[in-house]
Amino acid sequence: MAEVDFKQANERYAASFGDNGKLSIPPSKHLVVVTCMDARLNPEEFLGLNLGEAHIIRNAGGLAKESLRSIIISQRLLGTKDVLVIHHSDCGMLTFTDEQLRSKVINTHPGDVAVSEAVNGLQFGPFPDLDSSVKDDVAFLKNHPLVLKEGDITGWVYEVETGKIRQVV
Repeated sequence: MAEVDFKQANERYAASFGDNGKLSIPPSKHLVVVTCMDARLNPEEFLGLNLGEAHIIRNAGGLAKESLRSIIISQRLLGTKDVLVIHHSDCGMLTFTDEQLRSKVINTHPGDVAVSEAVNGLQFGPFPDLDSSVKDDVAFLKNHPLVLKEGDITGWVYEVETGKIRQVV
């Protein structure tokens, strides 16, 4: 997509922006959603959320550990309480291991010691089982001393095939 396409899309968006600039910084539903960066997911839409109602934190796999910094800021400074952890079917994180990805990166930079050292220090966080990964992330957040306990922390799976969500208990 060309830069001009983004600019034109933004002009259309800005033309109907209305009073959105007056929304408060804290999300009105006091909600944090942790989900995957997968381009097929539109959490605001499938959860029925409007602009200004929730913080949406996205990363590869929707991993809680990678979201921790943002969750702490959201809760401690912006008043959120509830956390939804949402992973999804057909996730790329189910398709590889850390070692496979490390090897792929190293092989594309043969002999580059800096690349090898950098990639060997990373944990990419793939997971072999969808429901178990959701349960692990919910448990991580519930047991973390910096995550507030006043709200609910729940885990969900979004089915990319149907658009439906199901709770993982």
